[in-house]
Amino acid sequence: MRVLGVDPGLTRCGVGVVEGVPGRPCTLIAYYVVYTDPADDLSLRLLHLDHSLTKLVAEHQPESVAVERVFSQHNVRTVMGTAQASGIAVLAGARAGLPVQTYTPSEVKAAVTGSGQADKAQMTAMVTRLLRLAEPPKPADAADALALAICHVWRGGTRSKLAAAADRVRRGGAR
Repeated sequence: MRVLGVDPGLTRCGVGVVEGVPGRPCTLIAYYVVYTDPADDLSLRLLHLDHSLTKLVAEHQPESVAVERVFSQHNVRTVMGTAQASGIAVLAGARAGLPVQTYTPSEVKAAVTGSGQADKAQMTAMVTRLLRLAEPPKPADAADALALAICHVWRGGTRSKLAAAADRVRRGGAR
């Protein structure tokens, strides 16, 4: 399974692509950080993010997209930008006809490190180890995006199958 993970942010949006199957180490395909200039108009920043994510989805042909779920922060301005970037990431996956799954930061931390309370350094160290990289991916936004993709490979396949089965039951056609 090839997954494109997105750590949404309006100024820095991390993107990571991995391939793997549940229970096995994943393989790094690529990682990026999409930057927008805070001095630019919001509409132009969102448009740049949309074009960049759409291009990366087309280039890497993932089977699904994993996006960090926005959670409440103390700084409303920051959470608004993150929520807007998250919406663009979800849209890029949906536009390509891909399943999109969101994960909370603690879900990703638990999947990758075994602890939902892991800090950034622990997350980066585990991503580096799990992907067998010579150096940690930088900046941290890229490492977080790779962690999202790994989390989805390991947890999302099962989660998606359960959701699809539940959907079939709701529609009256259990298979």
